[in-house]
Amino acid sequence: MAVDASQLLTMSKAELDELFRSSPVGDIPEGDTNGTVIANPGTFLAKLNAKAAHLIAWQGKVFNPATEDLKNKITPFRMKSIRARVYKEPSWVDGQECIVLDYSKTSKVARFIRDEIREVSPGVYLGVVFWGKRRVLKFALTA
Repeated sequence: MAVDASQLLTMSKAELDELFRSSPVGDIPEGDTNGTVIANPGTFLAKLNAKAAHLIAWQGKVFNPATEDLKNKITPFRMKSIRARVYKEPSWVDGQECIVLDYSKTSKVARFIRDEIREVSPGVYLGVVFWGKRRVLKFALTA
């Protein structure tokens, strides 16, 4: 079943967790991706949260395969900032391979953040955000 970012907003936390666990790792994205924050999934707040976050805080990520890293697009001006290393390794969610977006050695602001993504549809990635070892948020990236 192919899904897009807007459909992910309508799914419950349990459905998103199952989708993440059952999805292949996929290829590491290249270039510009559009981001969608998934907060309060499956509720009327999900779309409002996603729109507000996109307008004022975070619009996605730009992946650079040559340097094996990415930068986030942040603020209403889409500044490219907050760098992360990108690599594959076992997920903290289920021990299966995922794409890790690791801020621990590249960002003072986000050094406690680790994102994990898997490709849930062609060009659509579901992400899990960890703050330390605690899952705090989900997001989608569309290549």
